[in-house]
Amino acid sequence: MAEFLFEPILCDPTPARPRLRGGWRSMADIIPYPSNYTPPAASSMARRVNLLAQRVGFLPGTLGQQHTAIMGIVNVTPDSFSDGGQHADPDAAIAHGLALARAGADLLDVGGESTRPGAPPVDPQEEIRRVVPVIRGLAERGLLLSVDTRHAVVMEAALAAGARIINDVTALEGDPASVAVAARSGAPVILMHMRGPDPRTMQNDPSYGDVVTEVYRYLGNRVAVLEAAGIAKARLCVDPGIGFGKTPSHNLALLRHLQLLHGLGCAVLLGASRKRFISAVSADEPPQDRLGGSITAAITAFAAGVQIVRVHDVAETAQARAVWFATHA
Repeated sequence: MAEFLFEPILCDPTPARPRLRGGWRSMADIIPYPSNYTPPAASSMARRVNLLAQRVGFLPGTLGQQHTAIMGIVNVTPDSFSDGGQHADPDAAIAHGLALARAGADLLDVGGESTRPGAPPVDPQEEIRRVVPVIRGLAERGLLLSVDTRHAVVMEAALAAGARIINDVTALEGDPASVAVAARSGAPVILMHMRGPDPRTMQNDPSYGDVVTEVYRYLGNRVAVLEAAGIAKARLCVDPGIGFGKTPSHNLALLRHLQLLHGLGCAVLLGASRKRFISAVSADEPPQDRLGGSITAAITAFAAGVQIVRVHDVAETAQARAVWFATHA
């Protein structure tokens, strides 16, 4: 029997307004993927029933359920691709995080190791030294925080300092101890797809038979593994990993089919802010000049029902979100 996936079509369920659109009230239809496969009618109806279920949220079930949440980026690093060194000092990073919260961020993602292509690894103890003072300072002010790390000891230290979410670019595969840390802590986890085990080599000629279905299946497998380890699906969020072991055409394909990831039954996060694919299809702009493309990617996420967008430009994204959801109410 042929294998197939279903991609939700998000639309307004009101009969008077039947046009296709991004909606938060219903998942009203499905299409097969790949598009050249037609499933049996009985299977189609079974999947239709599943997809009509209420949208899921995150942490533990409400973040992103009513509208897309904005995750502001706080890089405590000297070498991140867009803002490396700007907030390496703890006081500067805390001030930046507070500014992002005032600008409209619903949560902040604090990271102490750059995972840009070719970035050298950081010793976990150095990573702890960078992120813990920032996490503690922001948590003491009541902000919701995630820690962006692939090291179990950093996860533990960050959670102890006040972080509430683990965000791992290796989907808890990079460190053998990380699954146990996540299961024991009870913290929600963001699982990202990355081609290959190391950011230093992930862009070395990435290739896929079909990037959309391969990313979907990988994330589905990771969700199943973590559920078996005792981490409930309600605590999991999936991220297709834009720019992590992917060409511009791969990234665009994933953006076109973001809504497919809802079929995993988890919250979905998109991190496309200032990524290289934007300038690849535009005019080769540097990271700081990719705001227009970043906002377009965020709007694509709004239309696809994505629960969280991870961004550098919080105020501009919050404004775009306000207008988009007001016009789609």
